[in-house]
Order: sequence, then C-alpha cells, then structure tokens
Amino acid sequence: MDLLQLLSWACIVFTVGMFSTGLTDLKKMRDSKSADNIQFLPFLTTCLNNLGWLYYGILKRDQTIVLVNFIGALLQILYIIVYLHYTKQKRLVMSETLGAGMVLTCGWFYFAMFLPEGDTRLSQLGLTCSVVTVSMYLSPLTDLVEIVRSGDVQRLSFPLTVATLFTSTSWVFYGLQLNDYYIVVPNAPGIFTSLIRFYLFWRFASISHSSPSYKPMHI
Repeated sequence: MDLLQLLSWACIVFTVGMFSTGLTDLKKMRDSKSADNIQFLPFLTTCLNNLGWLYYGILKRDQTIVLVNFIGALLQILYIIVYLHYTKQKRLVMSETLGAGMVLTCGWFYFAMFLPEGDTRLSQLGLTCSVVTVSMYLSPLTDLVEIVRSGDVQRLSFPLTVATLFTSTSWVFYGLQLNDYYIVVPNAPGIFTSLIRFYLFWRFASISHSSPSYKPMHI
C-alpha cells in the first residue's frame, strides 16, 4: 500500500468516524422522544457541505472524496429526518430545510449550467466548498472565547476534538499528496481549532471537574 492509499483510508475512517458522532444525538432523541437541547443547523449545514464536496469529488473523479461525502450526506439526512420526527418546531425546521434545498438547487444550477466544464467549474466549486468548510471550522471560535472567560470546558466534546484533529490532519496530507489546495486549506483550520481545544482541556479541565453544575453539551 503506497502513501496515497494509506492517507485515503485514513481520511475515510477518521471522517466517517467524525460524522458518526451525531449518532449520540440521534440516540438522545430516540430515548427522550424529544429534540430539545439538540442543535439542528449543524446537521443541515454539514449536509450541504457534504453534498458540495460530493459534487467536487465527482468532477475530480476522486473516489475517496466521493465515498466519504456520500456516507456523510446519508448520515446527515438520517439525523435531519429523526430530528424532524421528534422536534416540536416542525414548521421552522421544514422552512430551514426547504431554504437549504433552494440554495443547493441554485448552486447546482449555476455550476452546471453557467460554468464551462473542466478546470473553471472545478476550481470555482473547490473555492466555494473551501469557504464553507473554513466557516464551519471557525464558527465555534466565539464559543471558545466564552469558555476561556468562564473556565468551563464541559461544553466541549473530547472525542469529537480528537476525531476532528485526526480527520483534518489526514485530509491536509492527502491534499498535499494530490497538490490540491482546495483540500489542504479548508482543513488546516480544523487542526488549529483542535489544538486550541486541547489547550483548553489542559488549562481548565481541573476547574470544570470541580464544578457542581455539569451539563454536557457539544460544539
């Protein structure tokens, strides 16, 4: 097995593992018969991101990108369906899902109909997916600032932090092997934010464990 194949398998295993962390939320919803305290937008935005990268993988003819994001999209759709079943705000969730579907349709129409086939379409799609992925990795930074202020890291998920670090690192090395910076650049912030989280665990874990108000949440 050469280095590229090894990195490909690492990307598949770590990324599917990271996407599977949502199964804990799915179990909570099934056990409680409620979607309270579960965030819906991460499922929706991750699904859109998966579908964008899936299209990119198809255009690039990269089986690793296609497989990972196909599985990821299926998992997110499963989470969305379960959330819709248990939530009390069905109208809001339906409207958000419909809006995301319209954005996805307009995006596909633009890339498929208005851009010529080849490098132009691939590069613009890669840039768009990269921007979305970077924004998703950087969006929890405001929560990290609040954690620094409060010294409470109980809202952070340590397994998810580990999964994000391994996933981002494997994709960075995979992208470097392919000389594809649309893969490298958006995954670099995942390494950066994971290292920040590890520092926060090291810095504030003892303080948080001594706190009587332990309420596990995930970022």
